[in-house]
Amino acid sequence: MMENQKRPRILCLHGFRTSGQILKKSIFSRWPETVIQKLDFVFLDGQCPAQGKSEVEGIFDPPYYEWFQVNEDYTEYSNFEECIAYIEDYMLKNGPFDGVLGFSQGAILAAALPGMQAQRVALEKISKIKFVILISGAILRGVKYGRPKLASHAFSKPIDCPSLHIIGEKDFLKPESIILLEAFVNPVLIHHPKGHEIPRLDEKNLGTMLSFIDAIQGMPSYGHCRL
Repeated sequence: MMENQKRPRILCLHGFRTSGQILKKSIFSRWPETVIQKLDFVFLDGQCPAQGKSEVEGIFDPPYYEWFQVNEDYTEYSNFEECIAYIEDYMLKNGPFDGVLGFSQGAILAAALPGMQAQRVALEKISKIKFVILISGAILRGVKYGRPKLASHAFSKPIDCPSLHIIGEKDFLKPESIILLEAFVNPVLIHHPKGHEIPRLDEKNLGTMLSFIDAIQGMPSYGHCRL
């Protein structure tokens, strides 16, 4: 009984040239307490300082970070393997974690992690990722993005990992998010009318979110509840 009362512990990966603190502020200011209180959020900064101007400059304070770099036509990646090693090391030293949440570039990473773990090319030292929450994500084999070598087989077959996909009607990544949706077995969808952002949850979407959390809370937990 006590095990089932523990909040699922979730590692949160921010968007491109932002930070863990920015993602935390966005989620905590837009999602209601009925959601916030059900998950044990841990926010991590990317390992690379931003290498250019951040689109949130003037809205959120620096410093800003990015997880990896990619060229203009999205065919060549830099620091991707180092990024995965950095995340794995953090999860090993600060875990265990039950799941991963990602926004934008962070969602691209979060989506690929279960597949890379299943292929045994990454995250072999940590517990199996039990669920993902993907906000404004994309797939590394999609129309827009190529595939770094380490993730070349991450989506070779449908990923059998509970997944919640949050897709914006006006998001420039909507087509890629739909492709990503199709990469998972039995994905759960939240659709909202806004763009590339952490959305507020209307009554219907809040119900979907809470139902997903209830389902993952019923799974055996690796994590622990922190006050």
